[in-house]
Amino acid sequence: MNSLTDLREAVDVVIGVDTHVATHSAAAIDTATGGVLGEVTVDATAEGYAQLVEFAGDHAVLRAWAIEGTGGHGAGLTRHLADRDEIVIELDRPKRALRRNGAKTDPLDAIRAAREALARPRLGTPRSGGERQALSVLLAARRSAVHAATEAQLQVFSLVIAAPEPIRMRFRGQKLPGMLTTAAGLRLHASWDVETTTTVLALRSLARHFRALNTEAKEHEKAIRTIIRSWRPDLLEEFGVGAIVAATVLCAWSHPGRIHSEAAFAMLAGVAPIPANSGQVTNRYRLIRYGDRQLNRALHIIVQSRIRYDDPTKAYVARRTTEGKTEREIKRCLSRYIARDLYRLLENGPITT
Repeated sequence: MNSLTDLREAVDVVIGVDTHVATHSAAAIDTATGGVLGEVTVDATAEGYAQLVEFAGDHAVLRAWAIEGTGGHGAGLTRHLADRDEIVIELDRPKRALRRNGAKTDPLDAIRAAREALARPRLGTPRSGGERQALSVLLAARRSAVHAATEAQLQVFSLVIAAPEPIRMRFRGQKLPGMLTTAAGLRLHASWDVETTTTVLALRSLARHFRALNTEAKEHEKAIRTIIRSWRPDLLEEFGVGAIVAATVLCAWSHPGRIHSEAAFAMLAGVAPIPANSGQVTNRYRLIRYGDRQLNRALHIIVQSRIRYDDPTKAYVARRTTEGKTEREIKRCLSRYIARDLYRLLENGPITT
């Protein structure tokens, strides 16, 4: 179903659902008139999901579900409906501007969700579970560990700068990795005052915490690589694509057919060029600032890697530079080309021999 007409012709009712942690509110909308046929609020439990299906069955056999937050608060309901071969449409949260112009209640948001699905020319399907969801979970866990490890490093550095001189002198001339090693091996002495003792305890704790977090992040990355090698090893063969980049791309893409074109994939990645003309300047473009920022970062990593180490890309950069393109413009072009190539690879599937 790629157009509004298709949706209206395919179903009689759209069930809009506004999802929350504890409850879900739903509204049944007639596709022919846009009128509200019924509303209900249920608990976000298996019993509540069954009540929603029963509620939908009271209004139409031919129906579709428009759900906000299919990967978050609505994940349980989405899985419940998928197991029953229901048609599910993925929606973003309502725009803030729309909410300001009217009342804000959960049933009203459910109505808005259903009507937005009717108004969209293209309909998005929820991301798949299985390997994709496993990668998403591992990426989130790894990202948390990396951020916490970075924070621990910065705290060690700050404490060393302000440490009492007997402690600070042990770190003099060391880079951050050396500081962490030294801090992890510090020992207490009975002759130290309370400030020195406390500082050493904090430094040692933070350094060892960093080591544990670093080990945790590496274990998550290893698990990510294992899943990718069994699911889509062809991605790892692309220049500049490592395990983390591949996992990020796969989580955004999800499955064949979810993203309808390479242009849509570029838009999702935030690398679709849009005109930025003014006055007599008519050939300038910039990149869209919306979309999946993690996917955008993954493409940026690929671009940076290829510019540094890939000979064909180096030649391309040199040629475009002689043509008068700036470094930023060249990177924009490369990002768009990479998005196109990745989309085609993802949609066509791994090449088997």
